Amino acid sequence: MKKDKKIRILYLCTGNACRSQMAEGWTNHLKGDIIEAGSAGVTPIGVSRRAIEVMAEEGVDISGHRSKSMDEFIGADFDYVITLCANAERNCPAGMCNAVKIHRPFDDPYGLSGDREYVMSEFRRARDEIRAFVESMPEVLISSRDLGEKPEKN
Repeated sequence: MKKDKKIRILYLCTGNACRSQMAEGWTNHLKGDIIEAGSAGVTPIGVSRRAIEVMAEEGVDISGHRSKSMDEFIGADFDYVITLCANAERNCPAGMCNAVKIHRPFDDPYGLSGDREYVMSEFRRARDEIRAFVESMPEVLISSRDLGEKPEKN
């Protein structure tokens, strides 16, 4: 990779509603100088209003994001595909983006029910865990690749 070229990442989860949207938002917000991120879902269902709300609390605007299908990105030029749930890991096509694949699951707050404060606390927890992961980039990408997690481009 050339020094002046940004690392390109595609985050993949089931619905492209919450975790992958937050990961895309955090990455472009915190690491936009060296990393360019996108996101997609196995079965896109729309961006979660709660994900938009908790990201806005931290000054990251994802209100303009749209939920996209992974099919839009087959053959695209990404360096890494990061699956954020088991369903995405299982359903990610072998030739997806011709990229190194890394699996880093996060709990999904999207389908939770209960009182608003409980549900929002789980969205905040996911947001903060995803932020911590993004803050570890790009070193975590290189170490995951070097540890043999998914060492070959598929």
